[in-house]
Amino acid sequence: MTRPLRDAGFSAVELLIAVAIIGSIAAMTAPISGSMIEDIRLRGDAQGLSSAVALTKMTGAAKFTRARLRIDQAAGTYQVETWQTTGTPGWIIEGGTQRLSTGGQFGAGPVTSAPPNSQAVFGQPTACLNNEGDVLSGTSCVIFNSRGLPVTAAGGPITTQVVYMRGPTGVFAIVVGATGQMQVWRTTPSAGGTWRQK
Repeated sequence: MTRPLRDAGFSAVELLIAVAIIGSIAAMTAPISGSMIEDIRLRGDAQGLSSAVALTKMTGAAKFTRARLRIDQAAGTYQVETWQTTGTPGWIIEGGTQRLSTGGQFGAGPVTSAPPNSQAVFGQPTACLNNEGDVLSGTSCVIFNSRGLPVTAAGGPITTQVVYMRGPTGVFAIVVGATGQMQVWRTTPSAGGTWRQK
């Protein structure tokens, strides 16, 4: 006796149930994955910025001249520049201009306190100067001399500087000490957050 053949496959009801389950899971995980992606971007920006500070320090020493990390706060960009002493003196761009990812920006936002043992006066580094010595508004500069020590635009020694950058999931601080030592700190994007060293 032979058995009757049955059509293989799923019924419309079974397919609708499977689609409903997948849709529910996707709806629950979308906000979590979006937050994770924002956090990955922010951490990538902080790593890129701290690497740029280290590169600036090494570039000045390698070329035996002053080097600076020039930050354009409004545009969300930064670039390494060296001081050219031969020919026409002036700042020369080394490499390209880097941009913070979507959602990242310079500044500390609602955070109002500096990382521990870093700044007496809270804020970004001083503004950059152009080749004629005029202030470039909306910028911040971290300048190193040829020995890798942070200095002022005039070349004098400087105390600890902090570059702040933020995103939806946190605030990072790249701390450059008076000896050129660098630290990276992170806190939540709120006024009462606690800084943690990375």
